[in-house]
Amino acid sequence: MATPAERVLRQHGVQYTEHPYRYEEHGGTRVSARELGVDEHLVIKTLVMEDEARAPLVVLMHGDRQVSTRKLARQIGAKSVQPCAPEVASRHTGYQVGGTSPFGTKKRLPVYVERTVLDLARVYLNGGRRGFLVGLDPGEIVRVLAARPVDVATEG
Repeated sequence: MATPAERVLRQHGVQYTEHPYRYEEHGGTRVSARELGVDEHLVIKTLVMEDEARAPLVVLMHGDRQVSTRKLARQIGAKSVQPCAPEVASRHTGYQVGGTSPFGTKKRLPVYVERTVLDLARVYLNGGRRGFLVGLDPGEIVRVLAARPVDVATEG
């Protein structure tokens, strides 16, 4: 059965590949990259965060990098940004944590993408359930989601 993310991708004519893998609790992008046999830098995390007014937003980041919330807040004109609690993130997106896709969220959320993600030929991000990634051209993230590029990556 298609996930909400897959329905959105199909609706927008996005060419993508499906990559199911054996999900491990708290394994993150390290596990999915290992299972797919790709560099963790190509696996993109979907992070649900909120600003000081508790307004939700999505940040897409390389699996092997972290988000500088201070830089992010400055670049989007917020006082502060922090990760949402898992149950809050699920409420905003309609997805279970570990299976959150930026596509097909319950509410339309602003999406920010680390600028260097857009330099890659192909990326892998969550397809809307645990243990399922989709591979696609990162330009589709901007086209379909109107994602805004930001420079907020830190090592780690």
